[in-house]
Amino acid sequence: MKTPLLLSFVLLGTLLVACTLPTTPTAQTSPSPLPDTATVSPTSTPTESPTSTPTNPPTATATFTASPTLTPTLTITPTITELPTLTPTYTPLRGKINADKVSCRYGPGAMYLYLYGLVKGANQDIIGRNEDGSWLLTKSRGDNKSCWVKASLMDINGDPLTAPIIHPDDYNLPKSPFYGPLTNVSAQRKGNEVIITWSPLILRAGDDSLQTPYVLQVWVCRAGQIVMQSLGSYETIISVTDEPGCSEPSHGRITAAEKHGYTKFVEIPWP
Repeated sequence: MKTPLLLSFVLLGTLLVACTLPTTPTAQTSPSPLPDTATVSPTSTPTESPTSTPTNPPTATATFTASPTLTPTLTITPTITELPTLTPTYTPLRGKINADKVSCRYGPGAMYLYLYGLVKGANQDIIGRNEDGSWLLTKSRGDNKSCWVKASLMDINGDPLTAPIIHPDDYNLPKSPFYGPLTNVSAQRKGNEVIITWSPLILRAGDDSLQTPYVLQVWVCRAGQIVMQSLGSYETIISVTDEPGCSEPSHGRITAAEKHGYTKFVEIPWP
């Protein structure tokens, strides 16, 4: 009786074990795990390395950095200071002769040849002066000739020193067509005195002007400044005061007069 019962228990256990055992996984469709080499890692991705990108070097970029010297800066030279409007214009003064008879001469001084006479009350335009204003260059309206009148012999409607200074080269002295320049012009110094000598001009009959025969224009030193003087002489010798102390050299020239005009100036060899 015990044997059949034992068999029954064995058979029952076998059935229970068979029921609890898993079935064979052949019909299973679950995916098998991928191997480790198939996993997508960042190093295995076909990413392009930065060195392989065709980037241009920074020096080849078209960035223009303009240096200060390349900028079109304009440098304007001060040429606008040379405008004609900056030169003051002179409006001629008006003068009236206050003496009965006045000589109007070719130069600023009684040693110059006489051009024509003016009577009291005659009006003249003042167009220039010598350096100290003692003689004035005048002209009658409607006349193209100008001549010099002593300032003290005119009543002037203004300050004559506002008139422009006329350089001796612009005195417009008439030229002699018949006589050459003076000869043997020399000079020697004795202290502050310069003695000038020359040979006489021999005139033909009728050519004497009956006025001052020799005229000198000298630039001499006085009180530290060069001063221009017109001097006349009836002799072939004259003494001129020339002081020391000027930065510019003294000099002079001489001419002779005849009734037609003046001979060519000769430079004086200043000592």
